[in-house]
Amino acid sequence: MLLQRVTFIHPVIRIGFCISFSWRAVVDRLLTKYGVIVGGRSSTHSYTSQLIIGINNKLGKSETLPSPRSEGDILSSLNLKAFTYNELKNATRNFRSDGLIGEGGFGYVHKGWINDHSLAPTNPASGMVVAVKKLKPEGFQGHKEWLSEVNYLGQLHHPNLVKLFGYCLDGDNRLLVYEYMPKGSLENHLFRRGTQPLPWSTRIKVAIGAARGLTFLHDSKPQVIYRDFKASNILLDSDFNAKLSDFGLAKAGPTGDRSHVSTQVLGTQGYAAPEYIATGWLTARCDVYSFGVVLLELLSGRRVVDKTKSGVEQNLVEWAKPYLGDRRKLFRIMDTKLEGQYPQRAAYTAAILALQCISEAKFRPHMSEVLTTLEQLLVPRSSRPTTPSPSASPSDTTFRPSKKSQKGQDHQ
Repeated sequence: MLLQRVTFIHPVIRIGFCISFSWRAVVDRLLTKYGVIVGGRSSTHSYTSQLIIGINNKLGKSETLPSPRSEGDILSSLNLKAFTYNELKNATRNFRSDGLIGEGGFGYVHKGWINDHSLAPTNPASGMVVAVKKLKPEGFQGHKEWLSEVNYLGQLHHPNLVKLFGYCLDGDNRLLVYEYMPKGSLENHLFRRGTQPLPWSTRIKVAIGAARGLTFLHDSKPQVIYRDFKASNILLDSDFNAKLSDFGLAKAGPTGDRSHVSTQVLGTQGYAAPEYIATGWLTARCDVYSFGVVLLELLSGRRVVDKTKSGVEQNLVEWAKPYLGDRRKLFRIMDTKLEGQYPQRAAYTAAILALQCISEAKFRPHMSEVLTTLEQLLVPRSSRPTTPSPSASPSDTTFRPSKKSQKGQDHQ
C-alpha cells in the first residue's frame, strides 16, 4: 500500500500520521471533540485544507489557506535565465576539477563564465565569472530546497543578498548560477588554517553587511525568515562586502495574528535557536539568535561547535556567556589573532549585543535594532549625538593585553 508521510502542526494539537485508504476515519474520530466536520469525497489536498480550516474556525482563528504555487508557476514568473545543462557544461569547461570552488552536502560549486549581456556561456578571456552550484541528484529534499532558493532569490534583490542569474532544470540535473564572490565565505576567513586574520574593522563591516541582509528579509512584505544564518552562508566580494547565500531553508514568516510558523526543524547545529529546536515554532527572532552566534564567532575566532575542545569549551555560546557582560573579563574570549588590535568600547558593545541576541527569545532585539547598534560602531565618537568626554577613557583605546593577560588566553 502506498503511504505518504504528512505532519500537521497546530498551536493546540499536533497530529502525525500516515495517509492510507482509511486515514480519514481515524482523523475524524480523533477530532470529534473539536466538532470539526470535513465531508465529501474530495481529494487529499482539498480534505486536508478543509481539515485545518475547520480546526482554526473552531478555535476562533478563521484563515483561508493560500493555494501552493506549482513549480511551473514559480519558474515561469521569475525574471531568470533558464540554462540548459549543456550551456552550463560549456560555461564551466565541463565542470573541471580545477574550477571547483566549493563543496557541501548540497553538491558542488564550480567557477564558470558567461556573457555579461546575453548570459550565454563564453570563454574565460571575455566572460563574466559566475558560480555554478550543481546539486546532488538524489533526494526529494534537495529539489525542494533548490526550488525554494530559485523562488526567493528570483524575487528578492538587495546589495547584501547574493545575485541569482538563472537556473537549470534538465532531467535529473538541478543547477543554480550566481554572481561570483571572490573572497569566499566568512567561515574560511575565520577558521581555515593559513588564511590572513581578519582585522577588527573588517569583522564589523562583515557583521553590518550581514545584518543589512537579514533586516531586509525581515522587513519584506511578506516577511522572510532565513532559517540558516551561519558563517559558511555569508559570502564576501572583493571588498569584503557581505552577502547572504543559500536560501534553501528560507520560509515565509507568520501572517495575520499568527506569532510564529510551525514547521519541521531544519538548520545547522549550534546556530539554531533553542526554542525552535524544542517546539518547531519559527519566528524572525530565530534568525536573531543565529546572528548572535555568528557575532560571537567574529569576536572569538572560534567555531560555534568545536569537538577538539574539552568540556564547556566545545560549545561557544555556553563558554562565552559568562564573559560577555563583564568589561574586565571580555578579553578572555577575544580572538588572539587580533593581537589586541581592537577598540575596547566597541568590542564591549558588540559583546553586549551578541549576549542580547542569544538571550531568551522575548528579550532579543529586532534585526533593525541590531543593525543600528553595529553601524554606530563605525561612526567616530565626535560625530555621534552624545556629548563626547573631555578626554579619552581607557575603554576608548585599543586593547593591548599584558603578558599575564595573554597567558590567560593561551587556552584558545
